[in-house]
Amino acid sequence: MTTAAYTSSPAAPRRDSWLSRAEAWLDDRGKGAWIAAMVLGFIFVWPVGLALLGYMIWSKRMFNTPCRQHRSRRMAGHGFSAMKPSGNRAFDAYKEETLRRLQEEQENFESFLERLREAKDKAEFDQFMDDRAKAAANAPQSEDEPRSA
Repeated sequence: MTTAAYTSSPAAPRRDSWLSRAEAWLDDRGKGAWIAAMVLGFIFVWPVGLALLGYMIWSKRMFNTPCRQHRSRRMAGHGFSAMKPSGNRAFDAYKEETLRRLQEEQENFESFLERLREAKDKAEFDQFMDDRAKAAANAPQSEDEPRSA
C-alpha cells in the first residue's frame, strides 16, 4: 500500500457526512456539549434526545474518558503511526523494503489494469465499427444516391 492510502490530499475536499461533522464538533467542545445537545433534544424533539442518550451510552462518551481523549485515541489506530520508526533498525529496514516492494507491485498492477481497460475499450470499439460497417453494407441504398461500381 502507498502512504496515499492513509492520508488525504490537502486539495481534495473531505466528504464527511453532516453527522460525523456534528460529532466532531461536539467532541471538540467536550462532554458538556454532548449533554447540552441531549437536553435540547429532549426539550424540542424527545426522540432526538433519546437517540443522543443512547448513542452517548453506546459509544461510552457518557461515563468514560473525555471526548477529546477518546477522539485522539481513535485517530491513533488509523495507521498514522505506521510510518514511525520502531527503534529496531533491522525491522525498520525490513518494513521499508516491504513497503517499497508492495508499492512497486501496486504500480505494476495498476498499469496492468490500465492496459487491460485499453484493450477492452479497443475491442469494443472495433466490434462497434464492424457492426456499423455490416449494417451499412446490408442497408438498401436509396434512389437518390448514385450507385458506385
